[in-house]
Amino acid sequence: MTSHYIPHTHTKIPTLVFPTSTQAARHVALMIESLIRQNNSAGKPTVLGLATGSTPVGLYRELIRLYKEESLDFSRVVTFNLDEYYPMAPDDVHSYRRWMFETLFNEININPNNVHIPDGMTPTHDIDEYCARYEQMIRRAGGIDLQILGIGRSGHIGFNEPGSTRHSRTRSVTLDPVTRRDAASDFFGEENVPQQAITMGVGTIMEARKIVIMAFGEHKAPIVRRAVEEDVSESVTASFLQKHNDATFILDQAAAGHLTPIRLPWVLGSVNWTPNLIRRAVIWLSLRVNKGLLKLSDDDFREHELYELLREYGPAHKLGRRVFDEMMGTICTHPAGDDGPKTCLVFSPHPDDDVISMGGTIIRLVEQGHKVHIAYMTSGNIAVFDHDAWRFTDFVSSFNELFGLAKEESAAVKERVRAFLRTKKPGECDSPDLLDIKKLIRETEARAGALAAGVPPEQLVFMNLRFYRTGTIKKQPIHPDDIEDIVHLFKQLQPDQIYVAGELSDPHGTHRTCAMAIYEAVRRVRAGSPLPPGEGSGVRDGRQFEVWLYRGAWEEWEPHEIERAVPLSPCDLELKKNAIFRHQSQKDRAMFPGGSDKREFWQRAEDRNRNTAKTYDQLGLPEFFALEGFVQWQE
Repeated sequence: MTSHYIPHTHTKIPTLVFPTSTQAARHVALMIESLIRQNNSAGKPTVLGLATGSTPVGLYRELIRLYKEESLDFSRVVTFNLDEYYPMAPDDVHSYRRWMFETLFNEININPNNVHIPDGMTPTHDIDEYCARYEQMIRRAGGIDLQILGIGRSGHIGFNEPGSTRHSRTRSVTLDPVTRRDAASDFFGEENVPQQAITMGVGTIMEARKIVIMAFGEHKAPIVRRAVEEDVSESVTASFLQKHNDATFILDQAAAGHLTPIRLPWVLGSVNWTPNLIRRAVIWLSLRVNKGLLKLSDDDFREHELYELLREYGPAHKLGRRVFDEMMGTICTHPAGDDGPKTCLVFSPHPDDDVISMGGTIIRLVEQGHKVHIAYMTSGNIAVFDHDAWRFTDFVSSFNELFGLAKEESAAVKERVRAFLRTKKPGECDSPDLLDIKKLIRETEARAGALAAGVPPEQLVFMNLRFYRTGTIKKQPIHPDDIEDIVHLFKQLQPDQIYVAGELSDPHGTHRTCAMAIYEAVRRVRAGSPLPPGEGSGVRDGRQFEVWLYRGAWEEWEPHEIERAVPLSPCDLELKKNAIFRHQSQKDRAMFPGGSDKREFWQRAEDRNRNTAKTYDQLGLPEFFALEGFVQWQE
């Protein structure tokens, strides 16, 4: 397990960076395992402070594995959870109490009497007294040995929103608008998110003997940098951890992306100048001084702490030419080559990621005579508004009535669905009938969007992977059969290229999960016997297809990362937008837009592609209207 320790001299709090969130979660699980086994051996309890949300899910799954496969005994473990929404019934689908039991406690041998989670149904007049008792229970347990935290986009830990003081204790709080906005997807709408919560205070958290704070994904990178590199501030409550004697940030590579030792390591001292780091530094300098790569001077390098690079690999014109040539090599007008028709397989985690993220490249591939298949990995049915489903049931019922088709059955389904919708509570999971209707809406939109990009319906595959079929934002781990389905698809289509969503900032983790499943399928295929040659494929060994990663609606590749840039003309971009428009259920206002970005998906895609072209222009490269960027996956 390879990690990168950032010395305390480079940040204001010790920080460990792992290549992936899975490796990071395993590391924290091993810390907890060691603590529990040590205390069990001494006959002592282990007191853990626990967090909820998407960040610790991998940690809890690894703890379950350690219990089931490594006999880790939780019978002496005592837990205290950070927070709970208020008001919130314990059996509500959004309750943190229910979430903790379903995600962890029901799968291990913990004594339910040792589990403590703030009571979201505490009477209003009793909240202050209840919070004081919660503090007292922590003290009676001997204090928290190890506290697990996540970090919100506003920098909060627990529900200690900006403005919380260093000495705050367990209490009732009003949630910040950013926090409520980020939770909107879990509640199927911001209007359904509670206004208040009960949370441990910063002072309570700081009394834990050891603290581990975890953050994964590019969307956490800006706030992580503020918490570990800037001064302590009440506006970023996680920054208070700088004053703790034993607190550590555990990050994946994406969440660490804005830290100075990762982003600009040369400003901190001598570095190992790898080809990738040289490229990053020269591009950064070009954009920083607003000069094209071929216009950089020796003084530019000297004045921006790149003297070492200049001395070892300069002069400036040599470095500028080197990176200029590398970036010119990324420009690709024939993404599948020009040596005959190829088979290309595009994996789309949701039914619209294909056209949003690489619609222009799909259009180009089709125009150049390649056979493009698109595999939609999940149904995306939870992202359809109820009013759209109501409208479609009305249409189907009227359609069947118009043509005399199965009138009675259609009417029965329509009434069943509408009866459910009339009594549906805010944030309640959809009925099976409603989920099927929403799935059908997304599938028909996907067909329309793909056709607008030139891909006919017979070249589409709707995989409906099992891990997604929960009807809620919370997903299951990837199912072994899901990976086998992907392997089967490789064997069936024998692609020359595959395209995968490398979007790790997807707020709900679907992109990340889909990518991990594809990578594992690729490993299995490449480790096995060669696939039979496809008709007209021209591939000698069917295992050795190229794997290209695209970015989606939330992030774009950094310019130094891009290994292939496909130019789009104004006409190409207009065709791409038209394909995105076919996804009408996501138009105008998507159910889960992601973060605080209010732009529609077509606007994000257009801005992203235009900005990539603008960056190339700023570097002194040929001027393009728009570019779609890709990175090649290497195992």
